[in-house]
Amino acid sequence: MLSADTSWLAPAQWPGYAAFAFGLACFAQTDDRRFKIFMALECAAYALHFAMLGQGTAVASTLISLARSVAALKARTPAVGLVFIALGLVSGAVLYAGPLSLLPIAAGVIGTTALFFLQGVPMRALMLVGTTLWLVNNLLVGSVGGSLLEACLLLANATTIVRMLKRS
Repeated sequence: MLSADTSWLAPAQWPGYAAFAFGLACFAQTDDRRFKIFMALECAAYALHFAMLGQGTAVASTLISLARSVAALKARTPAVGLVFIALGLVSGAVLYAGPLSLLPIAAGVIGTTALFFLQGVPMRALMLVGTTLWLVNNLLVGSVGGSLLEACLLLANATTIVRMLKRS
């Protein structure tokens, strides 16, 4: 049985539902710029959601992902990507609260690698790995909207990859 904070009607879940909507829009994009804009909106809603669920490492990883998505719109250089990878690893070390807290950190590092070092289909394929880690995290912490989001993102991202491969 879910606690009051993780009930699908609890106010802590509402930002997770907003992240769900932004995330679906994100991974349906075939344009990399629009992909990153929707990802930034998803991250903002997710950060609030995880804060309300008391998941500090997930909040830090999500805020770094938000900054990373905005930065990736302007500065897709390896140096900037490495800064965000370092931020993710440092925040993970500082906020480490057991093995579960490694999932958002690993997902963040994978997402940073995808956004700064890849593009097109390879970027989205690596994002699938990060999505899987977030799905496991969200199921374990009781994030209803987040779990729905990541499950749908797996499908939406895979479908977009197939569309992009057919176009090329």
